[in-house]
Amino acid sequence: MDHWVSIIPFIVVIILVIFTKRVLTSLFIGLIVGGYLLQPHVVGGMQAVIDHLAKALGDQNNLKVAAFLYLFTALVGVIKHAGGIKGFVRWVSDRIKTKRGALIITWLSTLATFSAPSFRMVTVGPIMRALLDKIKMSAKELGFIIDLTGTNVIALIPIATAFVGYNTSIINQALKYQHIHQDPYMLYIRSIPFNFFAFSIIFIGIFLSFFHHSKKKVEKNKDPQNLKQAEAKGWQDCHPVVAKDLPEKPLNLVIPLILVIGLTLVLTWYSGYAKGYHNFFKAFIKADVLDEMLVALIVTIIVSFILFMFQKFKLDNLLKDFINGGNELMNVVILLSVIWALSLVTDELGFSSFVSHHVSWIPKSFVPPVLFVLGAAIAYFIGSSLGTWGILMPLGVSLAHVSGASLPLVIGAVFASGGFGTFSSPISDDTNTMAGILDLEVVSYAKYKLKAGLIGAAIAAIAYGAASFFIH
Repeated sequence: MDHWVSIIPFIVVIILVIFTKRVLTSLFIGLIVGGYLLQPHVVGGMQAVIDHLAKALGDQNNLKVAAFLYLFTALVGVIKHAGGIKGFVRWVSDRIKTKRGALIITWLSTLATFSAPSFRMVTVGPIMRALLDKIKMSAKELGFIIDLTGTNVIALIPIATAFVGYNTSIINQALKYQHIHQDPYMLYIRSIPFNFFAFSIIFIGIFLSFFHHSKKKVEKNKDPQNLKQAEAKGWQDCHPVVAKDLPEKPLNLVIPLILVIGLTLVLTWYSGYAKGYHNFFKAFIKADVLDEMLVALIVTIIVSFILFMFQKFKLDNLLKDFINGGNELMNVVILLSVIWALSLVTDELGFSSFVSHHVSWIPKSFVPPVLFVLGAAIAYFIGSSLGTWGILMPLGVSLAHVSGASLPLVIGAVFASGGFGTFSSPISDDTNTMAGILDLEVVSYAKYKLKAGLIGAAIAAIAYGAASFFIH
């Protein structure tokens, strides 16, 4: 099929997601619309939805991505149960005495907590909360720095993070639209230098950390649903990972982290080396990254269970928190599954052909900046970087292919737009998690970050406009 109806599912998704703020629901409705466009019968439409979901989940790489996301969060659940996060929080908070020291630790802690934004927040956030009574620092300043070193920094790291599998997957799906035979992981790596928003907000954060001093008062959170945080004493119970009934064992965080990162690097290098690429960097580039990340993660989980059981933690309790931890990311796994299925449906409807035949008139210099601005607006209203990336990546890759714009540049623009939304939006998970931990009023905290976010977005938009004239 080569018809305008192929864009209807995406239009439905974008309209619904802006007005309802519900990414998964909007994507699923878009999938149903696409199913009925393929099979316009009462039963046929739903059968098409089920068939494409099954086909998406039956893909080997898709299954590996889903397994990695689930197992990674499950490992964090076990580490929490074993007191690793709480112990690390206690150990660090007892050693920081000044504002400058707190900010330095916040930045340096990225090296140990870069695996996922939520993991970083629940590890570093309670440390910062514990320090607020010791040093002269605004909670908004602290939250701002932790926020910007979350999603936007992690999106720049091409190995051993929860984003790698997700991002590579949606790039791969978008490439299939246009029948582009390129390595999605290599495109992800090549797009990293073009995530201009991430770089601009990081530089803004460095300036505000060490050259700017805020004198604004902190607004305490008065939302009844957060009374537990507001009434908590010190840092304990400001988040479940540092609850009072948990032990304090920092090595139970440090050892699994070192193991999973170290194994990922070694196995990734060896994967490329075994293929005959003896150059160190070439071996990394040619490796089966997702496979090795998954193997490293499984080995780390096994070793962690053995380590914790030697410390007299009960296997039943470890398994319970392992499953509970993995289930916390099931919404992302389901989100990905619907995105995969929606991609398959719209491809059958002729989306790639429609884009090729009807939008080739768009100048390639317009594609990256316009896509970034559009994505940033969508991301702000829906508060989800993952949702924005999943929705816009097929459109971005298609436009880049048709117009001749640089694929890495366009992919970088899509990732940058999602980074702006999750950082600046008052309804993003990052904003709400950080506000809850630091006892801040959500809207006020989001407004505090918005100015810097808009400055970073303006810099990024200009950079995309300039880069599109020189990069092919």
